[in-house]
Amino acid sequence: MKSILLAMALIATGVQAAEESDINPCDAVENEVQTLECSVYSRTTAEDLLKDNYQSLTERMQTLYGKNPTQLADITTKLKAAQQQWLKTRDADCTVEAFPATSGSKAFTIAQNDCVARMSDERSEFLESIGQE
Repeated sequence: MKSILLAMALIATGVQAAEESDINPCDAVENEVQTLECSVYSRTTAEDLLKDNYQSLTERMQTLYGKNPTQLADITTKLKAAQQQWLKTRDADCTVEAFPATSGSKAFTIAQNDCVARMSDERSEFLESIGQE
């Protein structure tokens, strides 16, 4: 179980995380405390990338629809609503995924962090693909 969580955490960190920092708590994980630290790092890194990609998407929409304020307002409203709904769904799904572990335990936190990191990375890729020419 521990090795599966570790593998998921390492996958979730992604290539971008490795490129951005020389210090990675996911290197040489040997115990539960380090696994938890890695999961926190993976989640934080993935959520930061998600925020960056969402911001880049809104900037692309500004470039694409900036000359038409009605269209820009419409797409901006839709993007914001979709992102808020997605965040709620992600968090609910990750709570379900982590459910076998006791809420508040290290195992639960690690599973939830790994789920949030994985789903955020997937969403980041999706957001990055929207509005590309």
